[in-house]
Amino acid sequence: MKCILDRVMQEKIIAIIRGVKKEQIQSTVLAIKKGGINCLEVTLDHSSTDSAYETYEMIALLRKEYGDSLCIGAGTVLSVEEVVCCADAGAGYIISPNINDDVIKKTKEMGLISIPGALTPSEIVQAHEAGADIVKIFPAGILGVEYIKAVRSPLKHIAMSAVGNITPENCRDFLKEGCSCIGVGGKLVNCEAIRNGDFDVITDCAREYVKAVKIVNT
Repeated sequence: MKCILDRVMQEKIIAIIRGVKKEQIQSTVLAIKKGGINCLEVTLDHSSTDSAYETYEMIALLRKEYGDSLCIGAGTVLSVEEVVCCADAGAGYIISPNINDDVIKKTKEMGLISIPGALTPSEIVQAHEAGADIVKIFPAGILGVEYIKAVRSPLKHIAMSAVGNITPENCRDFLKEGCSCIGVGGKLVNCEAIRNGDFDVITDCAREYVKAVKIVNT
């Protein structure tokens, strides 16, 4: 799984797919991929058991269709049981909004990449010591880049991602301050555009993020 971690670190953008139905997933992912983003997080919907199973089905569908051309992970994973189901569906990395040591441990036992969410320095260190490959700082966009700068000052040895209100305009600042990658959700995966079948909006937005990241890398 090291190759997956390396790829996430290299491409630096994870598209967060939330609120997208199974019948919309292929068109949505194609639009994201056309825009140049190849790392995806399909989030679990915990509103019902059926909704969670639909997420597993979408991950499996994307894995079958795209193989290794996409890095496909699962998001909002809250339990050990969900880790197993996501792994069985073909997810290569497990992302959570919180720290759960059992989830991190199971993720690593299954050979997957672990990206739990944290807020404070204590939580960041806790996640790292539990085995996280990257610690997701959430909600980074609300906290601001100065918060990331302050936290990273003593904790530069810990890989971090910035998630929550990350835009094409501010993503450069988070990456310049040392974040290994960013997660982008509603700004990119526009549910209204998806409902209207306007997938060019998503492709164009993806290109904006890719362009911003390329500026940082040059």
